[in-house]
Amino acid sequence: MEGKRKKNIAEICPVSRRNILKGLAAAGALASIPAGLFKAEAWERTKFQSGLKTFRNACPRNCYDTCSIKTYVKDGAIEFVEGAKESTFTDGALCVKGFSYPRRVYSPDRIKYPMIQDKRGSGNWRRISWDEALNIISDKILEIQKKDGSLLGMALDKYSGNFGITHYGVEGMFSSLGYTTRFVGTPCWPAGIDAQNFDMGNMWCNDPEDMVKAKYIIVWGANPAWNSVHSMKFIYKAQENGAKLIVIDPVLTQTAAKADTYIRVKTGQDGALALGMAKHIVEKGLVDKKFLADNTKGYEEFKAYLDKNVTVKWAAKVSGVSEKVIRTVAEQYAKADPATIWIGYGMQRHTNGGASVRAIDALAALTGNIGKEGGGARYGHLATWGFNYNAMVQKQPAGSKGYTGKDKIKSEFANAEGEATSYSDRTININKIAESILTTNEPPIRLLWVACKNPFAQDFDRNKMKKAFDKLEMVVTVDQFFNETVQNSDIVLPCTTLFEEYTVNVSYWHYWLSINEKAIPNQYEAKSDLEIAALLSAKMNSKVQGSCTFPQITDTKVWMEKEFNDGIYKFFGISSWEELKNGPKKAILSSSASWSDKKFATPSGKYEFKSDLAKEYGHTALPEYKEGRKPYNKFRILTPHTQFALHSQFNNLDYMQEFNKEPLVYINPASAKAKGIKDGDMVRVFNKTGEVKVKARTTDNIAADVLLMYEAWYKDSSFNVQELVDDTSSDMGTFKTGAPGVAIHDQFGDIMKI
Repeated sequence: MEGKRKKNIAEICPVSRRNILKGLAAAGALASIPAGLFKAEAWERTKFQSGLKTFRNACPRNCYDTCSIKTYVKDGAIEFVEGAKESTFTDGALCVKGFSYPRRVYSPDRIKYPMIQDKRGSGNWRRISWDEALNIISDKILEIQKKDGSLLGMALDKYSGNFGITHYGVEGMFSSLGYTTRFVGTPCWPAGIDAQNFDMGNMWCNDPEDMVKAKYIIVWGANPAWNSVHSMKFIYKAQENGAKLIVIDPVLTQTAAKADTYIRVKTGQDGALALGMAKHIVEKGLVDKKFLADNTKGYEEFKAYLDKNVTVKWAAKVSGVSEKVIRTVAEQYAKADPATIWIGYGMQRHTNGGASVRAIDALAALTGNIGKEGGGARYGHLATWGFNYNAMVQKQPAGSKGYTGKDKIKSEFANAEGEATSYSDRTININKIAESILTTNEPPIRLLWVACKNPFAQDFDRNKMKKAFDKLEMVVTVDQFFNETVQNSDIVLPCTTLFEEYTVNVSYWHYWLSINEKAIPNQYEAKSDLEIAALLSAKMNSKVQGSCTFPQITDTKVWMEKEFNDGIYKFFGISSWEELKNGPKKAILSSSASWSDKKFATPSGKYEFKSDLAKEYGHTALPEYKEGRKPYNKFRILTPHTQFALHSQFNNLDYMQEFNKEPLVYINPASAKAKGIKDGDMVRVFNKTGEVKVKARTTDNIAADVLLMYEAWYKDSSFNVQELVDDTSSDMGTFKTGAPGVAIHDQFGDIMKI
């Protein structure tokens, strides 16, 4: 089948898309070209039309863009995929990762059957049947129940590997077994979520498509040219209309290369820069007096704080940005109408990240750029996530025991606060998984179920994670590839790709709704999370009747249908989910601006410079400067996402590794010279958490005190940036997600030539 597909492409395409992309990547131009170039060309569409069935799919990864996909299938196999043209956001294009999806489905490295490892970490895997796998797992669950009198010794580690709404059925499967241990919170964006909730009462951003209306765009700590390529066309259009693009980032990114002004800020000092800009705006009288008077609370207190504690000179010294630049950008931003700021997630992954987001939010409030089309302090939104979460909401079996009293399982996507009950689940910070497994007792965590996640690649302190896994009595991982987490598991269950199941997807950035159809049969013996839950339920009940309440429904289409409700239909202007077979639908918005009615969701109903709620959660009531983590070594270590992967996804494919063959550590030439390191040398990067051995690449795109490595999983390589990242918490996140985030970019270390 694979050979047939290659032959077809070779016959039709004198120069394949793969080679085009490869050439662009080699030239360093891949990420700097307009997104429109990624559109499937006319010859591709016309040549593939005959005899093909088309299906609607959606990229479910943890990505801004959540692309609407059109999938072309022949004889039960995917021929190719392209972006759906019906969505004005996706607009017919996919990113380089999205175009690699067919290879992900048919990769020879894919896990095909349930397998058991005779000794964890030994590599001695052998194939077993689904019945054998579920027998072993259900026996362990019943053993835990008998030993502990509850299932609190059974823990679930699941997050963003697939954001299809029905995948919350994994949580439902756990609830249907009893009260268990749940890792709560998010490693992604919690500090910023709390910050925006303190300021405005919710996290809610403008439609990204309205950036074309902006006269001034600040992209602050984000790199959409790599990580939200579809947003770039709106920025380009705004620039064509005369808007200025300012990029503030410690790294000269591909997005920064497109900017009118690039500002290199000292890592973690974004708050000082924002407060310096605020001070200058206030001093110059450039505030929006009417907006402040009508729609805000605490402006006078904030002004008094600035008067007493902040000078532009101080901000320049702390942030590393000159006084002249601070004053210039502050004035340009305040005078532009409308002006917008895109707040990236990387800049809040610090011990002071939430405080920095609040300081940036304040700039938008001072200038009246909130509630305005083309304006806004853009971070994200969950306005389109109002599904039933039917698969998630399951009842525990009668007689289940857990923690006493009412508890809350918090998630930024779905809060199942539940009714007051006698028992609840045990909740643990998802960002301290390793530490929690090692220290949690009464009862200890005995069985860990991993789904939609690769903790060895995504979570922190890899060496501690290894010790934690070694403590567990059983690890079950549901995955598609033999990554490091699978290597440290006892049983692996093969799961379907997005093309092998029904679900529904929305974005936390744009406002489109996409259905995900089952386009091809399940490959080999792979099953969806819902199918696995249903089979486990059947097995549990065959042994102990009533031990699992999860419905034994294996048709993912049935589950998908149950997620829709009248609110979703009304919001998207449809009467049935089946209308989505004709293409994605956009939410019906009264305005493209969030908070357009100026009715904020804070306790006062206004934008709150002074937040009593923030103080209640242990922060300053005002958006004050918060010092960052003290350096404990010579270099700051940054580990952002690469354009070729999302954590451990995609880069393991042979197609992608042609673009991104090996890991590198980037070092400023001056620093490299001081260390006796030349471009291409093998080096050792180390700190108190661990070390990696990697090839050095010199570049002045980063500051002299920075070492940069992109996070990715390279097949057959032990490279893992989590060797160098500890689990120190960021300042915020507990309020809305149940646990603080992680100061991923507050890591330090040293480098030495090997």
